[in-house]
Amino acid sequence: MLNIERAYIHPQLCKKFLTYVEHKRLMKYTPSQLWFMDAKFGIFIHWGIYSLLKRGEWVMHNEKIPISKYEPLKDMFEASLFEPQEWVELFKDAGARYVTFTSKHHDGFCMYDSALTKYKVTNTPLGRDVVGELRDACNDEGLKLFLYYSQLDWHHPDYYPLGRTGQYAGRVEGGDWERYLEYYIGQVRELAVNYKPVGFWFDGMWDKPDADWKLHDLYQMIHSILPNALIGNNHHRKPYPGEDFQIFEQSLPGEEGGVIKNTTYISDLPLETCLTINNSWGYNEQDHQHKSVEKLLEYLVKTAGMNSNLLLNVGPRPDGTIQKEHATRLIRIGEWLRKYGEAIYRTRGVSVEENYSVTRRDEVQYLMITTKESNVLEVPFKYARLHSLTTPLKFELSNSVLYISEWSKEPIEILKLE
Repeated sequence: MLNIERAYIHPQLCKKFLTYVEHKRLMKYTPSQLWFMDAKFGIFIHWGIYSLLKRGEWVMHNEKIPISKYEPLKDMFEASLFEPQEWVELFKDAGARYVTFTSKHHDGFCMYDSALTKYKVTNTPLGRDVVGELRDACNDEGLKLFLYYSQLDWHHPDYYPLGRTGQYAGRVEGGDWERYLEYYIGQVRELAVNYKPVGFWFDGMWDKPDADWKLHDLYQMIHSILPNALIGNNHHRKPYPGEDFQIFEQSLPGEEGGVIKNTTYISDLPLETCLTINNSWGYNEQDHQHKSVEKLLEYLVKTAGMNSNLLLNVGPRPDGTIQKEHATRLIRIGEWLRKYGEAIYRTRGVSVEENYSVTRRDEVQYLMITTKESNVLEVPFKYARLHSLTTPLKFELSNSVLYISEWSKEPIEILKLE
């Protein structure tokens, strides 16, 4: 019996058969899902009034700040240097193909002009529809826009009974859960109708995992308005019917022992790993644990090898600018992708090992070496016609063993198999 996975590692064998298998696999994906799988790299943006406190997006809950003291932050939100065009130009230069933006986070504050609440960005000194302006900037630069929406809400009086969080918000005891469901689904409807994102990225359901969130109604409503929209939900469980891609937070798909308890189940849906550059999603001036460019590229290569996208986060400062440490890393990633993007974009993952990843585009494969601790590397093919994309890498392949005689100066070594 032919081992399909092994056959993928030997593209010079059974090419016609592999083309047939790939065709059969692709048939189950929609054009939107195929675009998503080709895109491979996106930028996540966590921005809201929590940025004013400069201690991350969970500051309201973590520091037990009641609504009465937290809500006035909206009257201080000026963001005088906010220029969405500059953001998007940076993201495009970084090689991103799409952007995911927090339209509403757990604090309940809306970064768009919602008709269902006064707790929104257009009622701040900034007075601008951030989601609308970001959508327009993305359209101008050819990037797709996803909208993040938190189903959890620490501010809304009808989010009751409380879940695992929000106990310190100082709300009056009580509320009407059905009324909250109408509110949040109504807001998502607003976003779908008024902003027409390419998809939705939900979060917060883990706060009340056993509650009835009316997911069927929510997803059906979205797809009735935007038939091609992609829906993902960061609930850390197996995907539910109606979801179009599966999300993993702060870890590779299926990885155990991460900071977040993601499911280890990997579905057949398109995959996405979301990752912070430091350890915070929202701006945190005390968090200096920024991952190196080399580490971020390693994540990009490994997610691609697992047939997953990487959604890399930035948390803009309260003035609307992106901190230098993050911007410079994005620029470096973009420089690398302009040279070696053929090994990432429009590829499908083949395998990931401790020190390398393999991707494939049609009948061409890419071996990407992520660690250089040893000059001898066992690889998943015995004989292949190889040439190096990173120079002056010098090597010899013999019986599934790669002997490296000289490394290049690139953080990731890339060999092309044809």
